[in-house]
Amino acid sequence: MSEAFDTGQLPAAAQKLLAPAAPKPVKMMAAKGIIPGLKPGDIVTVLALLGSDEDAKIAESARTTLGNLPPPILNGALNAALPGFVTEQFAHAYAGNHDVIEQLLRQAAITLRALERLADAADEKAGELIATNEALMLKHPTVIEKLYMNERVRMSTADRLLELAVRNGIELSIPAYKEAAAAIQNELIPEPSEEPTYDDMLFEETGRIARETALLEDDDTHEVDEEGEERVREKFLPLHARIAAMTITQKIRRAMVGAAAERLMLVRDPNRLVAAAAAKSPRMQEPEAVRITASRAVSDEVLRIIALNREFTRSYQVKLNLVVNPRTPFTFSSRLVPHIRDADLKKLAKSKNVSGAIAQAIKQQMTRKNSSKR
Repeated sequence: MSEAFDTGQLPAAAQKLLAPAAPKPVKMMAAKGIIPGLKPGDIVTVLALLGSDEDAKIAESARTTLGNLPPPILNGALNAALPGFVTEQFAHAYAGNHDVIEQLLRQAAITLRALERLADAADEKAGELIATNEALMLKHPTVIEKLYMNERVRMSTADRLLELAVRNGIELSIPAYKEAAAAIQNELIPEPSEEPTYDDMLFEETGRIARETALLEDDDTHEVDEEGEERVREKFLPLHARIAAMTITQKIRRAMVGAAAERLMLVRDPNRLVAAAAAKSPRMQEPEAVRITASRAVSDEVLRIIALNREFTRSYQVKLNLVVNPRTPFTFSSRLVPHIRDADLKKLAKSKNVSGAIAQAIKQQMTRKNSSKR
């Protein structure tokens, strides 16, 4: 932090600019980058310090200047050893500049705050640049968490980071880490190799001929992969096809960071790890919980997770759905019966859609209510 920085490390000219008694016009000139005689590293350090000046105009001017440095000053500063708090300022000002990010990651004093800021703002390329430094990732697991939960970060990058954490026994604070770690551990176990059958070879040959004879009418819908094979671009595939092509760990991540439509499919996935991850997604909203609890195609584990979520069980419709759904574990559905309105209790008492145990619990609740009214 800049508050703990010893300005005595700076040249005398810089110390004079930063002294409490320095005239405001002089400070304002410095905030605009007019600091003759200083090296680039010292210039950006002065600007970073002035960025928290008591005078709001000076502070704003310094931050603006820091975010728009001329290339010679910018490159010169990044090649110098910058204090930790300066790396934080750079992370905020240049979060979208891949060249700056690459050089900033080489700074020995780069702080956790700077790394987390870069991870939050990362796009595909920036995410890969950050993730490549495994030593930093292992030292700061929260950066892995932020990259994993950043939907702009490439799926392969997130998978690699997750595997890195699992291999090194690091427990991440992401909602479905237990499920993701279990999936990774399962994937790390090598599958027994099998000789290809005649049907396998015939399938491959048919696919090869189809690819060679396919006529493209719209090149924009296709791309060539790393192996030189042509394929339909992911964004043109139907959602169910994109999900079907994912690995277990990729499905878990989409459950965490994807859209509602993806979660509504993934929560029904036959793999319990994927379905549980979708139910634990921090992005799930109440309308999704209502639709999921009304479905009889979801597992009892999914319903249990939602029943334990206090935010969702504040919704009356979620409570009602959990009581009605025969797949909800009785331990949880029975606890919700006292919260059901009288009119709905009367309807459910005559309904054949609820389980026998819940029907009995409803009748007992109605009896208790009638007794209390006497």
